[in-house]
Amino acid sequence: MKDMTYKAVMSRQNDIMRQSLGINYDDYERDGIVFDYEAMMRDVGITIDEVVQIQRDLGVGNTPLMDVKNVTALARKLSEPGYGARILIKDEAANPSGSFKARRAALSVWDAKRKGYKGVIAATSGNYGAAVASMAAKLGLKCIVLQECYDSELVGQPEILEKQRKCEAFGAEVVQTTVGPELFYLALRMLEETGFYNASLYSPSAIAGIETLGYEIAQQCRDEYGLVPDVVLATQAGGGNLTGTARGLLKAGLTETKVYAASVDLSGLSMASDRDFNRKSFTTGHTGFGIPFASLPDRSDVPRNAARALRYIDRYLLVRQGEVFYTTEMLAALEGLERGPAGNTSLAAAFALARTMPEDMTIVVQETEYTGAGKHPTAQLTFARQNGIDVYLGDPEEEVPGRSIVLPAHPSMIRVRDYDLGRLRASALRRLATGGGPWSDEEIAYMAEELNISVKETEEMLETL
Repeated sequence: MKDMTYKAVMSRQNDIMRQSLGINYDDYERDGIVFDYEAMMRDVGITIDEVVQIQRDLGVGNTPLMDVKNVTALARKLSEPGYGARILIKDEAANPSGSFKARRAALSVWDAKRKGYKGVIAATSGNYGAAVASMAAKLGLKCIVLQECYDSELVGQPEILEKQRKCEAFGAEVVQTTVGPELFYLALRMLEETGFYNASLYSPSAIAGIETLGYEIAQQCRDEYGLVPDVVLATQAGGGNLTGTARGLLKAGLTETKVYAASVDLSGLSMASDRDFNRKSFTTGHTGFGIPFASLPDRSDVPRNAARALRYIDRYLLVRQGEVFYTTEMLAALEGLERGPAGNTSLAAAFALARTMPEDMTIVVQETEYTGAGKHPTAQLTFARQNGIDVYLGDPEEEVPGRSIVLPAHPSMIRVRDYDLGRLRASALRRLATGGGPWSDEEIAYMAEELNISVKETEEMLETL
């Protein structure tokens, strides 16, 4: 009988990936620490135009790029003369499951179908589960969604519980776990037992599916607005959103557009802590995911993560929970759009950033998500209060993650805070250089690609370790 203990299952990860994805990750390992990321991405085997067509056939993509004139006008009103960059929003809530994750799900489930799998499994507590369930229903495959849903007292957040209902509405079986390391273990075990396809957030197909988002932004900016965006802002959590978008922008020729990451500052709270699980007020786009996944992406259910955000980040911005809630209400009041907190993390950052940029510049907020009962600020703030979190109007600088949520008393109080990319790169480099060297030219070049800096800068950083 096969050993199904945690250690044994995790040790078979590569074999399970060959079974459940048709990928041998060993094929991309090179001398020393070098990993041939681009070769792995090329082996998806289809062009971005073919991905666009696959998604269109499934009713995914081709979402509107909206000019939020009233939000821009307010930013300009609060800015110095001549400042207040134009803000555009890519409305990914228009996808079948209500988020950009329909793009990665469409290509992943399509890939499962073409390879002859009977079903798909996705490990996620977020919008991706609903997206996979939606696409599986469309393509006639079975679907199991694993949700990290509860703390040890079986208390779950309203947002996650809503996503459970959404997955089940699309016909998926939902298996729920408490917070902890068992999620990926359980996913690997079920993949092995069922023979289903691993619809991972972090596979090459999943990231290739998001590339169309950046590709569309580039096309729409040119065709509909006659411009090239100066900044594209992406909410950063697991890294796939930013990675895929950035790669799509590059494939569309937008080499000068800056890509900024935005996360909710939940410093001091751990994404894997049972104690902290319900002390964050929404589940996506926060530092507990964003910074760890940027500095060490290979911590997921696949041996090599195709979401490698640090390769593409030009600036990392943090906002506070209260600022995101305020921005959610502001978007509804000024533009008649109710959208969820994940995309509004980037919108909060964009609103503050716009006030520091000339009015002839353009910021694109690259995604929105749907808003349902569990995602609505009322539900989330009520849940926060039930968990002993103070919620009040004031200065968001006073906010203490896990203890308070401070809604801005005035929109001018929405700010961005830079996270030091040098610090993030140093953390990533320490993990890459664990062996201590000496390093070959190929290894140093690989480190430079991972850190998004030059070879010379990488060599200088290595000398400081």
